[in-house]
Amino acid sequence: MKHTYEYPRAALTVDCVVFGFDGGALQVLLIRRGLAPFKDHWALPGGFVRVEETLDAAARRELEEETGLKDLFLEQLYTFGTVNRDPRERVVSVAYYALTKPADHTTAASTDAAEARWFPVTDIPPLAFDHAEIFATALTRLRGKLTYQPIGFELLPPKFTLTQLQRLYESVLGTEIDKRNFRKKVLSYDLLIPLKEQHREGPHRPAQLFRFDRAKYERLTKKGFFFEL
Repeated sequence: MKHTYEYPRAALTVDCVVFGFDGGALQVLLIRRGLAPFKDHWALPGGFVRVEETLDAAARRELEEETGLKDLFLEQLYTFGTVNRDPRERVVSVAYYALTKPADHTTAASTDAAEARWFPVTDIPPLAFDHAEIFATALTRLRGKLTYQPIGFELLPPKFTLTQLQRLYESVLGTEIDKRNFRKKVLSYDLLIPLKEQHREGPHRPAQLFRFDRAKYERLTKKGFFFEL
């Protein structure tokens, strides 16, 4: 006997806030909607969850379908369920945030996305639905988490200078950081592996490159290590 529900049910979607760092400014990836509602408006990539897939699988599928991005750091953010957030029907959205390096990927809009483009987080256009609220929530989460978990390395190339690392933190946090104190604190954790390579940027003298020791960090966290900057 097939069971049917007596009451109407809400639809379920996923929305993804994709952050990228180009070496100078924190950016967010947006799509221009190709379909109604909000046709031609900018929005976060996302869509409806299929009945046979998990939330994580739906988020990764929608990202790949609408932007061409895959294999990203992805973490669940929050659930948004304001009654009238979608003019089509009652829709609840589970939001995610993702971190990536724009230079490592070529964006390619598809399905119901007419275009995919990176925007500086300080200068984004008006967004469809309640996506401005979702974006703001994700940015607040990223700023908070960056101070107690080394997720910022997801936004950097495998080899980086201390200047690039500091620039990333300043861009995400939206504030200047004292160079001397920052370097002293970062190096005190002994999680950066110095490399026998240098990087020249502009007219400045070459700077030493480092690599984040992820294996060591994971071993330390199992013993109760706490990362804080």
